[in-house]
Formats: sequence, C-alpha cells, structure tokens
Amino acid sequence: MNTAHLVLDRHAVVGPVHRRLFGGFVEHLGRHIYDGIYEPTHPTAGPDGFRRDVIALVRELGVSTIRYPGGNFVSGFRWEDGVGPREQRPRRLDLAWHSTETNEVGLHEFAGWLDAVGSDLMLAVNLGTRGVEEALELLEYTNVPGGTTLSERRRANGRDEPFGVEMWCLGNEMDGPWQLGHRSADAYGQVAAQAARAMRMLDPSIRLVVCGSSGSHMPTFGEWERTVLTHTYDVVDYISCHAYYEERDGDVASFLASGVDMDHFIETVVATADHVGAVRRSRKRIDISFDEWNVWYQSRFESFEQIRGIDNWPVAPRLLEDVYSVTDAVVVGGLLISLLRHADRVTSASLAQLVNVIAPIMTEPGGPAWRQTTFFPFATTSRLARGTSLRVVADAPTRATARYGDVPVIDAAATWDEAAASGAVFLVNRDPEAATTVTVDLGRLGDGVRAGDSVLLHDEDRHARNTLAEPERVRLRPLDVTTSAGVATLTLPPVSWAAVPVAVVG
Repeated sequence: MNTAHLVLDRHAVVGPVHRRLFGGFVEHLGRHIYDGIYEPTHPTAGPDGFRRDVIALVRELGVSTIRYPGGNFVSGFRWEDGVGPREQRPRRLDLAWHSTETNEVGLHEFAGWLDAVGSDLMLAVNLGTRGVEEALELLEYTNVPGGTTLSERRRANGRDEPFGVEMWCLGNEMDGPWQLGHRSADAYGQVAAQAARAMRMLDPSIRLVVCGSSGSHMPTFGEWERTVLTHTYDVVDYISCHAYYEERDGDVASFLASGVDMDHFIETVVATADHVGAVRRSRKRIDISFDEWNVWYQSRFESFEQIRGIDNWPVAPRLLEDVYSVTDAVVVGGLLISLLRHADRVTSASLAQLVNVIAPIMTEPGGPAWRQTTFFPFATTSRLARGTSLRVVADAPTRATARYGDVPVIDAAATWDEAAASGAVFLVNRDPEAATTVTVDLGRLGDGVRAGDSVLLHDEDRHARNTLAEPERVRLRPLDVTTSAGVATLTLPPVSWAAVPVAVVG
C-alpha cells in the first residue's frame, strides 16, 4: 500500500477556471453528425432531425464551447454548401476522410442543436484550400446584424439575429502534410496574420486561435510556434495545442502518466510564446487553446484505409469508433488534471470528439445512446470545477515508466470557489498494481471544510468497457472519504480516478 499527502491552500491560486476549458469538438467525420447527433428516423428525433437522447447526454456531459466543423474536414470546407434550402445543397466529396458530405446539417442546423445542448459555437475557417476572402464572407454572414448582402442572406435563410460567434480558429493543423493546403510555418503565418487583421477590421470583438503544432512529436514542433507567432502575435489571442494518447505495447505505466507529456507540451508552448512576446517587447500574453485532446488509438486506423478509391465515397462510414476502457477513462481524468493545473494559460480546450468518433457518447442507428467510460471524469470535472484552480502541494511515492522516467503515483488538481465556500479535489492513482492511501490537508481552505459525497472510477478489470450489449458495465461508484481535524483521508485502488467535493460545513 502506497501513502501520499496533499496540501491545499485557497491563496495558492493558479488562475480562474474558464468554462471554455470544458469544450467539445464536432467534426463532419464518420458517424459523428449523421447517425450520431442527427438521425431523422430515430424514435427520439425531433422535427429538426436531431436525437433527443443524444442531446440529453451532451447536456449531462457539460460541454461549454464546441469547435466546428473540424478538424481535417475544415481544410476543404465550403461554408456556403450548408446554408439555404436543403434540397438545393450540393453533395461534395470530402477528401480529408474520403467520404461523401450531404450537407444536410450545416451552420444553421448546427447552431440550433447548440441552442438545444446549451453550448456556444467555436467556428473554424478554411485556410487550406481557401483564404482571407472566404473567411471574411463567413464572418459577415454570421456576425453582421443586417444590411449587407451576406447578412441579409442569413436572415432570408431563417436566422434574423446574427450567430454572434466569438471564437474563431484560423485553419486546422496546417503543419501536417496530411492537411489540404499544408504549408510551411512561414507561409501559414503570413496568411493567418492577413486573415486575422482582415477579420478584426470587420469585427474587433472576436477571439482568434492560430494553429500551433498538431502534436509535440512533429519534427517542426517549437520552431513552428515561434515562426507562426512572429507573424501573428499582435493579431491573435490563442495558439492551439493538439495531443492524443494511447496505450502502446502493453506499457500501461507510461500510458497512465500521459499527463506528464501534456504538462511538458503546455509549458514548452507557453515558453515559446512568451519568448516571442519578449523579443517583440510586448506586454500582451498569448493563451493556449488545447482544442484537440483525448485518448485515440491511432494504431487501429485500419477502417479508414479500407475506403480508398475513386468510386468509393460512403456517407457516414464507421470511422475512429474507439471503445474505451476504464484505463482510458483514468487517463482522460489525468489529462483534465493537467489542464486545470495550467488554467492560467490554458483558457480554452476541446475534447475531441463528442459522439461516436473517439467520443464519450456512442449511438446505434435506430437504437440507444450510451455513456462510454470517458464520459464520467469529463462530466464530473465540468460540473464540480468552479472558481479558481489551486496549486496542489503533493508528497507521493514514484513509479518508474519507460517513457517519462519516475513519476508520482498520485496526480491531483483542486479548485476553490470563494463565493460559494466550496471546491473539489480531482485525483488519479497512476500505479498499475498498488492502492494508495491519500491524506488531504484542507485546513488552509478555511475553518470547517469537510469532504462531501465523493465518486470513484475503477474496476477490478481495467479493460472493462461500456458497449451496446452492456451499456452500463462501468459506472461511477461512491468513494468513502473521512474528514477529521481538517484532514480528509481516502484510499484509491490501482488505475483509478476520483473526485472529492469539499465545502465549509456549519
């Protein structure tokens, strides 16, 4: 049995917990839109064709801002295809995912779905096969109240009030050779800066995200960020980070420590951005939009390879439908801890993706929708994390990993809402074999702080999953936490994640 000790202090503030930290990501990919959120013939579908059972689960998940329409899809995106009468919309070949896009769901329909789930729209512009002019046209269509050709076209299409989109992505993963319109950091930085300046001339209130590296494994990582920000520093607000993790070759210890890699990724990009700012003698600060992150088994990418060919362009094929285990969910909980730990600079993030495609929610055509294991840590953290993120002082034993060296077996983040006199502690036990008893010193949060009803994600079989046949095989379970003299005590089994609400009592 391991033992670990944590100390919380409400004055040791990292930064505010922004609601955008709990964003999602919806892409026109596989069964995400069609047979996912949208299935007009489903028993739960409303007149708009969207599944009400999925809407209920997305609301429960607690996503704030949802990035749309991609992803790789955006580099061939023609926004005009998805507006106006459906019967007049063209069918297009999507080169990113070798599929046919019917355009049944476009900007208006998706915005209506966002209203139903209670989330805001984060829109990406195509800087792959298109450019500044198209970005300006889309911005005019969405944000100008009226009186111009494009704003009046929006009104004629049924949306009298503007969409009022605040967050905008300047393309997607433009460092990747797989991307339509892939270009060098210098070339992309120039076009992104041009688009940003033009878009701000139209709407100065928008927030702009410039593309960072599509992963820290990219050979241009670091230098890409420096070059792109040298061009765009004065005209953007965020630089993006993307990261996906999977268990490789049975190395569960390294997989459970994926947050170590995310921490390093964030801190490296922050250092690079601050270096560019220092060189420019700027007092401005660039934040991070970690707008793609998740567990994704890219080594299981065979299904995509099966739909090649000039005569093979399916509609909504089953792609990237990972079925997640308890271990995967514990890693997701750990990645959320890393995001909270950097809440001063990571002020926007998007779990990629939302339904069916590497997603916390799965559906069956004509059948049920259910929660994957990864649903639980995200929904719980989104619900409980309020106020400010706190620096957690931790004393824990370490475990050797092949990829990251020795790492603490316990990782934790905490939040505290001063006005509500309440907060939460989020913990993972990264030890694959041993349980850990954890004591948490709550005294510096104030007098009378006690732990409340706590939850645990764990299973004796770390490979347990929720499936169509067993949709509730894995659930959150109550976690026994005792509080005495301002110290909370709990025991975490191996490969587990927990959330412990705390509040002033009496």
